[in-house]
Amino acid sequence: MGARKKHAPKRGSLAFIPRKRARREVPRIRYWPDVEGPPRLLGFAGYKAGMTHVIMIEDRERAPNAGKEVAVPATVIEAPPLVVIAVRAYERTPHGLRTFTEAWLDPAMYDREVEELQREVEVLREKRREAGKEEVKAIDEQLKALEARVKATERLKQLYKDLERATCLPEKPDPEAAFRKMEENLDRIAEIRVLVATQPRLVSGVPKKKPDIMEIKIGGGTIREQLEYARQVLGREVPITEVFKEGQLVDVIAVTKGKGWQGAVKRWGIKILPRKTRKGRRRVGALGPWHPARVLYTVPRPGQMGYHQRTELNKRILKIGFNGEEITPKGGFLRYGIVRNTYVLLKGSVPGPAKRLIRLRYPARPNPRIPQKPPRIVYVSLDSPQGK
Repeated sequence: MGARKKHAPKRGSLAFIPRKRARREVPRIRYWPDVEGPPRLLGFAGYKAGMTHVIMIEDRERAPNAGKEVAVPATVIEAPPLVVIAVRAYERTPHGLRTFTEAWLDPAMYDREVEELQREVEVLREKRREAGKEEVKAIDEQLKALEARVKATERLKQLYKDLERATCLPEKPDPEAAFRKMEENLDRIAEIRVLVATQPRLVSGVPKKKPDIMEIKIGGGTIREQLEYARQVLGREVPITEVFKEGQLVDVIAVTKGKGWQGAVKRWGIKILPRKTRKGRRRVGALGPWHPARVLYTVPRPGQMGYHQRTELNKRILKIGFNGEEITPKGGFLRYGIVRNTYVLLKGSVPGPAKRLIRLRYPARPNPRIPQKPPRIVYVSLDSPQGK
């Protein structure tokens, strides 16, 4: 009989104590960096589809393979537009930030918008009947665009109904009164943030209807400019192209894969004891000294492993695409399926299994050595992950 293989020790084991289950599957972001430029959202969210690999030109000047083709692992995140459902103003107090007031979306705006769009459609249809052959083509394009806007507005009305599954909505929202209160007290407002909701109905790989709600800070510009930007996007869809661009660095925040209750060997990477050890081999040799007369927190113990919130810094956006067919492998991603919306291709891996909500944020500590420009991608693998 050969010697039994032992687990390699895991580095940085004490860095994430206590290893408890995350409270929510939607991760919480506690820090937002400062940015320059016009007002914009400082984060976005999408659903993890799976991984592939790409061949790109290495554009880091100090890399050993600079200028050559290199194979890089990449993660695909499906990211349909987010919908802004509320605007929240914060004031600074001796105890930290506190909510000053908030403006919630009024769903009646969608009914008014649908009526106005339908009137425009009727006017264009009458105009089309009287128009000549040359004008008909241009009118048809306008009709197609208006019908698409009507369809999108109806989808937003459905999303507002789905929000009742996720949170308690105000009975009679009055966003204009809330915005007036914010404008009258601009000197008290320290930050402007928005509440956004995902649209899982658009994502075929995620079988749920309840939207995920999260808070995102607005950065750039002055408080007045941020408030004006928030007024414009309230109740509207925000695509990822308005937040991030190709080649940019982002921080990834997500909840890792849950592995349940595990022993000390798998959870902490301790050594398996020799064969003749008494009372078991997959345990620590001693719980500690007599004094202090308690088990220290540094002693490896069994417990929950996985399903922890984790942040990974400086993931590079390799590509932002709009056609899911160009990224979906043959047969679809395992445990996910086909990507049908806007997607983000990130360099490397991200925490969590397929279908997990992934939050992206402007980098807190950007690495100046990583180029901030779109990389040159030569090839994206579409091979089936099942080997067929």
